[in-house]
Amino acid sequence: MHDSNKPQLIPEPLIHEIAKQSSENMQSEFTFFIDALKQRFGKALDAIILYGSCLHSSNLAEGIADFYVLVDDYRNAYSENYLRYLNSSLPPNVFYLEIPSHAGTLRAKYAVISTTDFEQGAQFWFHPYIWARFSQPTRLIEARNAVMRQRIYTAQAHAVIKFLESTLPVLESGSKSVELIWASGLMLTYAAELRAEREARAQLLVKLNLDTYQRLTVAALPSLNQLLIVQPDGEYQIKTSSAQRLRARIYWRLRRWQGRLLSILRLSKATLTFRDCLDYAAWKIERHTGVKVEITPMLRRHPVLWGYKVMWQLLRRGVLR
Repeated sequence: MHDSNKPQLIPEPLIHEIAKQSSENMQSEFTFFIDALKQRFGKALDAIILYGSCLHSSNLAEGIADFYVLVDDYRNAYSENYLRYLNSSLPPNVFYLEIPSHAGTLRAKYAVISTTDFEQGAQFWFHPYIWARFSQPTRLIEARNAVMRQRIYTAQAHAVIKFLESTLPVLESGSKSVELIWASGLMLTYAAELRAEREARAQLLVKLNLDTYQRLTVAALPSLNQLLIVQPDGEYQIKTSSAQRLRARIYWRLRRWQGRLLSILRLSKATLTFRDCLDYAAWKIERHTGVKVEITPMLRRHPVLWGYKVMWQLLRRGVLR
């Protein structure tokens, strides 16, 4: 489900802010992943973007790094026809990568998507799968050229605007802090996927990057059509009508149901691309929710059934609503 492809002008300060935060220094260990991904995709590679909790980690050997790999065309990215089909039908494809290093075994998962699909997802997709992730701080650690770098910064600027336009109307009108605006928005996007992060997780992510979110919000204001107005005390006045709030809540209910279906489909697809994907998913869910989901031999053979079991347990315990 996509929104209408209506062109939108992006404020230059917003693109500049994204470029600035995206070019901040990163740990030297990430170069191991960069080299491996460049070798894997060769001339098809447009860009590599680092995102997620590893941006704040001091020891990569203790976690899993998250990357998005942008390619020019799925036909150039894969020799296998089934991977091309899976990627074009339901982007992205997700893979697992391990690299030995002096610091120990480094682990990563990387999602592959075409640059065109990435741009469409950041600006036009109804579901927040792309624009929720890339409205947040990231690092563009590899790009084909300066033109490609600018395209990605622009797509991420669209993601910021899409995030704010979609999440702000759910909040009641009145004075709100940047921290509340972004944490509330992140919780909406978590609920639209099979991601069961607690509210404290969203609040922590925003606090870790509060200065960045403040600058992004200020830079995005010209594109928000008076939906958000900055006040002298630094807080923001949300200007929405009851009709806008009702429409936004209906949209997010639809996104939640759409997201549950897409999450199960993506989990099933990952069994063809992501080694040990069920073990990773079970670990991730238990880590963020405390809910332990057993993987029986039958469920390992039928991952779609496992996906339904996970969703049922999380719904029953009130983690997903």
